[in-house]
Amino acid sequence: MAKDAGFEGIELALSETGELGMKTPDRDITAIRDMAKEIGIEICSLATGLYWQSSLTANREDIRERAKTVVKRQIDVAKLLGVDCILVCPGTVGVDFRPEDVVPDADNVDFFAGSEIIDYDVAYERSQSMLKELAPYAEKQGVVIGIENIWNKFLLSPLEMRDFIDSIGSPFVQVFLDVGNMVLFGYPQHWIKILNHRIKKVHFKDYRRGANGLSGFVDLLAGDVDWKAVIEAFDKIGYDGWASAEMCPTYAQYTDQMIYNASAAMDRILRRK
Repeated sequence: MAKDAGFEGIELALSETGELGMKTPDRDITAIRDMAKEIGIEICSLATGLYWQSSLTANREDIRERAKTVVKRQIDVAKLLGVDCILVCPGTVGVDFRPEDVVPDADNVDFFAGSEIIDYDVAYERSQSMLKELAPYAEKQGVVIGIENIWNKFLLSPLEMRDFIDSIGSPFVQVFLDVGNMVLFGYPQHWIKILNHRIKKVHFKDYRRGANGLSGFVDLLAGDVDWKAVIEAFDKIGYDGWASAEMCPTYAQYTDQMIYNASAAMDRILRRK
């Protein structure tokens, strides 16, 4: 469907179970890679929602260790898929979501990262330590850990994100920039300028500031992202990597139409039409 809609690449997501899960056999993962090649579409990145349950900054050590396991498995799966970057949530200070909003099949609410509030400085030190520990594994596998700016009350400015990435000191820990996630409290073009060469991958999303919470995420070109300024900022830093449409929530009817609408909007944003 993505190929038919005009997309050149697709981002897959690692789940706990299912066709691309934590315990999916390697042969089944490489079969997905081969399927994509046959279709003629590139698997450009690998995301996951598992960090909402298992956070790198959780107060419980067993949850932090579980998060580290997720990162390593995500790296391994990415390598099997031929993907050079994974999307990682660096941890949370706290979030406003309910467990069922993000992980509807969560068996254990205790494993939901947003059910606790972590001191900001503690979260920073824990995340930094974990990522420094994980960076050599990422380098060994040749897969970049892409840290996303996300609604986790953590790394809230481009200056802080820049300094955090630089403090890790590894080319295998970079930024997975989400254009829509900072619109509520900032401007994506500022983040692009400041993060510059640290940006490895990009998500396209749009957000309407006058809305409330998750309902503010709308179709591309229907929100408050200044797309002309965003593309100009990407041009200035010489970014020529992937941009993936992360659309949420899905349509109530004819859900496949969202994919075609997103593709058409991206063509216009990227000045292809």
